[in-house]
Amino acid sequence: MTTYSDTSTPSAPPGRSLVWAEEFDAPIAWGTRWVGDRSSAYRYGDHNPDDNKLDWLDPRCVTVSDGVATFTAVPAHRTLENGRPAWHTGLLTTEYSAEGFQVRTGDHVETGVRLPCGTGAWPALWTWKDGGNEVDSFEYHPDNPHLLELSNHVRHGATYHTDAAAIGPDRWVGIGTSFGEHCVEWYVNGEHVFSDGTGVGPGWSAYLILNLSLSAGAYHPAPCGPAPITFDVDFLRVYR
Repeated sequence: MTTYSDTSTPSAPPGRSLVWAEEFDAPIAWGTRWVGDRSSAYRYGDHNPDDNKLDWLDPRCVTVSDGVATFTAVPAHRTLENGRPAWHTGLLTTEYSAEGFQVRTGDHVETGVRLPCGTGAWPALWTWKDGGNEVDSFEYHPDNPHLLELSNHVRHGATYHTDAAAIGPDRWVGIGTSFGEHCVEWYVNGEHVFSDGTGVGPGWSAYLILNLSLSAGAYHPAPCGPAPITFDVDFLRVYR
C-alpha cells in the first residue's frame, strides 16, 4: 500500500521537537497507549446517539498492517436508544490509557490519513477533556468530497477548507494543527490554510481522539448499505 509517507516527507516545525508519535508499525498498545472501547465524549461511553452518530465502539475495528492503521465500520445488528441501527466502528483515544498522553498549548500535531469514500463515513482527529477542550484537526464527509472542516470549539473559530487538488475520497492527505495560546493554525500537505485568531488559552490540555464515526443522516447522509466502510491512518505525531 502506498502511504502518505511514501509520497511526502513531513518535517518538524521550526523550533520544536518530536515528543510523542504513533507510527502504527506494531500492534495497537491497548490499555497502555490507547483505549478503544470508551470515551467521555460519548454519552454512553461506547456510543453516542445524541451527536448524530451511529457509532458503537469496538476495538476490533482498528487493525494494523504494513505501518497503517485501518478503521473499519460494519453494521452492529443492535439498536441505539433513538431507534437508529448502530454500526461497530473504531476509535483510538489516549483518555483512560495508562500513559494518559495529552496535547497542550503550543503543541503541533501532524497526521497522514487516507480519506474514505463510503457514504456515511465521518473520520476525524480531535481533542477532548472534561466535557470540552475540543479542537478538531479535521472532520471529513465524502458527500463534500473536497472539503475539510477545521474547528476550534474552545474559543470558537472555524472554517470549511476546500481544495479539489489535495482533498478527495481515497486520497492521502497530511493535516497539521498548531494549538497556539492566541491562535490555532491548520496546515494541509504542509501548506498553511487557516488561522482562527482565537487560540486555546495558556493552560489548555486535552486527550487525542482519532476515529471513524458514522453519520446518522441529520446533516450528512447515513450509510446506504451494509458494506464495510474503511479509513486509513499512516501516522500521528506531536511536536513540542
